[in-house]
Amino acid sequence: MSDTTTTPAIAPGPVPDPAPDDGVIVAMLRDPDAVVRSVGGERLVKQFGPRMFAVARRYFDQDEDAWDAVQDALLSAVKSIDRFDARSRLNTWLHRIVVNACLMRLRTKRRRPETSIEELLPTFIADGHAAKPAEPWRRAGESGIEASEAAAVVRRALEQLPDGYREVLLLRDVEGLDTAEAAAALDITENAVKTRLHRARLALRGLLDPHFREPSHAPSLKIDRTTQSLRP
Repeated sequence: MSDTTTTPAIAPGPVPDPAPDDGVIVAMLRDPDAVVRSVGGERLVKQFGPRMFAVARRYFDQDEDAWDAVQDALLSAVKSIDRFDARSRLNTWLHRIVVNACLMRLRTKRRRPETSIEELLPTFIADGHAAKPAEPWRRAGESGIEASEAAAVVRRALEQLPDGYREVLLLRDVEGLDTAEAAAALDITENAVKTRLHRARLALRGLLDPHFREPSHAPSLKIDRTTQSLRP
């Protein structure tokens, strides 16, 4: 199965552009007066909290888990506000922080031993063909399940991937980072990103196949598009 096969959606990319008063919020958070910092924190939560939650919700089935990740991200942002470069967009900076918080929570949330990626990959016979050829998937809206249910199915499948593979797939196919950006975020080489992404897509395709298989030979979906069900 080609790694270009598409997945149902969790949605990508940073949240909308920041408002003009971002500089005011940053200045308040950096103010030595505790009351001013507190007000700045409240404004940060009010202006960016819902957007950060929308990002976190792509990673978790439960609202509570998503809000916990947002809280972690907000605390981290306040503590590291002195490292924020005013030439950057506050929105983009917060997006990176909440994604990192989500990835960290996903790692600590996993209590059971990881399944080896090898166990999730398709097997091939001597001539190079798949031992169990994959059936095409139904197009969006034709799989018989609602978008919210499809996103939940994708999240559960993603949780079965080993951390290193899941993180690469989330950053590339859900957050929309390019190979270089994902490599920098995970501190691995670009070749490692490409290899893990290919294998992660193959494994995810196998996990999702029972849910989205098209019994008749209709045009198939692609894995990267299916993960877009997680996007807002």
